[in-house]
Amino acid sequence: MADQANTKTFSDPLTVYFDIRMARILLLGIISGFPWVLIGSSLSVWLQEDGLSRSTIGWAGLIFGVYAFNFLWAPLIDRIRVPVLTERLGHRRAWIVTLQSVILLCLVIWSAVDPSDNLALVVSVGLAIAVASATQDITVDALRIEQIGKTEGESMAAGAAVAVVGWWTGFKLGGAVSLWVAEGFQAAGVAGYWQATFLVLGVVIILCNIALMFVPEGGTADRVAAQKADDAVLAKTGMGPVAVWFVGTVFNPIWSFFRRNGVGVALALLGFVFLFKVGEAFLGRMSIIFYGEIGFTKADIAIYSKGLGWLVTVIFTLLGGLVAARAGLIKALVISGLAMAGANLMFALLAWSGKSALLFAAAVILDDLTSAFATVTFVAFISMLVDRSYTATQYALLASIGTASRTLLASSSGALVDALDGDWGLFFVLTTVMVLPSLICLFLIRRQLRDLIAGAEVNLFGRG
Repeated sequence: MADQANTKTFSDPLTVYFDIRMARILLLGIISGFPWVLIGSSLSVWLQEDGLSRSTIGWAGLIFGVYAFNFLWAPLIDRIRVPVLTERLGHRRAWIVTLQSVILLCLVIWSAVDPSDNLALVVSVGLAIAVASATQDITVDALRIEQIGKTEGESMAAGAAVAVVGWWTGFKLGGAVSLWVAEGFQAAGVAGYWQATFLVLGVVIILCNIALMFVPEGGTADRVAAQKADDAVLAKTGMGPVAVWFVGTVFNPIWSFFRRNGVGVALALLGFVFLFKVGEAFLGRMSIIFYGEIGFTKADIAIYSKGLGWLVTVIFTLLGGLVAARAGLIKALVISGLAMAGANLMFALLAWSGKSALLFAAAVILDDLTSAFATVTFVAFISMLVDRSYTATQYALLASIGTASRTLLASSSGALVDALDGDWGLFFVLTTVMVLPSLICLFLIRRQLRDLIAGAEVNLFGRG
């Protein structure tokens, strides 16, 4: 087996992308990424064009904080069935359709309000979208992981790459569509051009739900059996049926993570997951505001940051999946983390030099290139760590902790720029060094990880 692994060429893993399961995972990624367009770039530009300050826009980003806590209700999503829909659509799909419907309703509400008169309502609806989206991610990620077998390491790495491509497709192309449509309505003289745009974006939600019907579910029987076995162990302790259900639903998935990894390694893993993308989050939260301040139009941002950025992300995410499979996820995480941090310096250079279409394009390309590589290795890494008996809960736990830094900490990004008196260059330099603590956490547990994931088809430390 070792000889066969060593004789593989770099292009051999490419064939895994032609598996029909990858098309389904791509769709799930799109469904997951699209809501970020609504409460991210669209909401930010909408509020900016209504005259709100950078600090206000930054603090409005606290609505993303719900993504950091969706693991708290993930156990319920793993077990509670949606009346009627679960029987007709399956457990995972029923939850996705329900939550997509909530997001669609929120868009209808946004289409009827003005943020200058109803800021509290606008932010509250944004919070409702964030809650629905964060809850949706619990079951989307579980359904995505369950498309791949437990021992299919290379398929898991490829699936992570495709999921990231799907997420960025939903976010980047969805963002481009929202900006183009908004600018088109604005040019046509539509008074509430953003409100009209949200109705158009609602059509995307409907199309995604139709396509979801072609994604099958699997592994339900094994998952339910494993959960019942754990409940049976709890029942032997003398607990009543309600207590057994509560403990089995809420505590077993978390205890399983610490039991499998050990307390020390588990805590270091959580520290790494929390800190890895904090610098990228600070940059991303303020980037669209920065573009506008130095003179780029919505059309410019749509072309360079959304359209060009999406193309670069797709290409380098797929390549990143191949690199992760060949080099090993630990090495890939370290390299991509350092590269992602270094790419932020390009934005500092853009800030110091002033408006430049060429430098803007170069900064976007490098940022999306390194972010794509970092994201696919990160998703593949935490996907390999979950216990399939509690897929939704454990992945939600890890993903939520990773989101905490990108939401709770990065919500102060606007205030940081203001505290620096609008010195964008210094701001981007500070985001460059924010990745280092996470890599220290990873370095401290490198040997334990080698033992924990030993035997996986994709060796976390590289082949051979």
